[in-house]
Amino acid sequence: MAVASTSPVALKLDEKTRERVKRLAEARQRTPHWVMREAISQYVAREEQIEALRQDAMRAWQDYQTTGLHVTGQEADAWLAALEQGKDEEPPVPHL
Repeated sequence: MAVASTSPVALKLDEKTRERVKRLAEARQRTPHWVMREAISQYVAREEQIEALRQDAMRAWQDYQTTGLHVTGQEADAWLAALEQGKDEEPPVPHL
């Protein structure tokens, strides 16, 4: 297994946040460094997912503007209701 390369980064925290990180690290039996690394890792992963969703929405909007194809809210609601009931239904077909 390959070892990931790391490099140090300076991070300035106010005293209150620093103490909160320290208390959490102690409670979790981890180092403050580990807590901060984990927090940043989780934040970046979450923000990447949000950005991917935003990009997908923008592509869908551009596609709609180009083609005019859509499904109505009522059609989408009916499909989602069927899925909630455990029915394996295909999504509604987009139309003009």
